[in-house]
Amino acid sequence: MLSNLVNLVNFRSLVDIAIVSFIIYRILVVLVGTRAVQLIKGVLILVLLLGVAVFLHFRLLTWFLQTTLLALSLAIPIVFQPELRKMLEELGKGQIYKKRRMSSDEAEVRVNQITGALSYLKAHKIGALLVLQQDVGLGDYTETAIHLNANITQELIISIFWKDNPLHDGAVILDKYRLIAGGCYLPLADAPEISRWYGTRHRAALGISEVSDAIVIIVSEERGDISLAVKGRLSKNIKDFQVEKLLKHYFAGEQVLTGWKAFAKAMSNIFWVKKVEQEAGGLVK
Repeated sequence: MLSNLVNLVNFRSLVDIAIVSFIIYRILVVLVGTRAVQLIKGVLILVLLLGVAVFLHFRLLTWFLQTTLLALSLAIPIVFQPELRKMLEELGKGQIYKKRRMSSDEAEVRVNQITGALSYLKAHKIGALLVLQQDVGLGDYTETAIHLNANITQELIISIFWKDNPLHDGAVILDKYRLIAGGCYLPLADAPEISRWYGTRHRAALGISEVSDAIVIIVSEERGDISLAVKGRLSKNIKDFQVEKLLKHYFAGEQVLTGWKAFAKAMSNIFWVKKVEQEAGGLVK
């Protein structure tokens, strides 16, 4: 009788721990890639300092840190408002606990739409900047942009980057299912080793790839060629078949949650990203 009760309690405890762990995991997934992550790090540092202060019996420092954490507990819901809204929206859509894997037909349609748009933009030398979102959320950049929440279509992508469109100077951020936002302004890479050959679009592509795991496709309006930025490295003169394979992997390959290492391994047969001292090779780090 007693052993059965102990086993029941242990089972319930495991279920309880699993539920709480899942909730914390989903919260972290939503917050990754936003300024909220930095705030969480700051709060954890304060909690650590509080523990040290209590252990060493620093009464004044303990009181100060306790007061600060109390004030933060009231401010956090306000600071995290966009992230909390996104999490509740996912819960309402039933997407907070699963990631739907895209079928090959769906992936092919999206790949064809994007490659068709890129071919047109290249042929007419229309500059473009497409950011493919992965693990790291880009909410900080879409929140201040024009929200689209639209299907991925060739016509819409071309129209956004058309020279007379107010959004053409910014980037388009998309995920595997929709165009999230247009007219997005991204952080610029300012590393001194970057060649003057690169314009604002290329620097923006490098900048966002340095602070996230996004894959960034750039169309040059001067040369009409395609470049690719991944993990702070830039490769130019990417061929059409390479772009197509990249997009097929992104939409129908391994799930996004596998991370950069798995992606790099799968892409190793497409192109090799080198360090960028080789200016002639057209690669930059």
